[in-house]
Amino acid sequence: MTIALWIVQILLALVFFMAGGLKLFQENKAMEMMVWAREASRSFLIFVGVAEILGGIGLILPGALGILPVLTLLAAIGTAIILILAALLHARRKEKGVGINIVFLLLALFVVIGHILIK
Repeated sequence: MTIALWIVQILLALVFFMAGGLKLFQENKAMEMMVWAREASRSFLIFVGVAEILGGIGLILPGALGILPVLTLLAAIGTAIILILAALLHARRKEKGVGINIVFLLLALFVVIGHILIK
């Protein structure tokens, strides 16, 4: 179970690092790729990017360093919330991104439940 959790946490962290990095460091490319980003304020785009990068860090760093492992659980809950909100945004706008958000949401929930069961 621990190995499966690490694999999923690393996968989610990579997804969140890439998505957050795109929004923070390649704003024009993000706007080109994501219709909603063109209509959002720059500060909202930065907020989402920072939240995604912090979520990715929280999925990996506490467990890797063995410091406050409860932070990994909290990061998984936070990423699940981000994914729920993203799915709702895409559904409301009738965009195609809902399915992938639900897949990643299920992975985040796997991490949440796995960490609850292990502790």
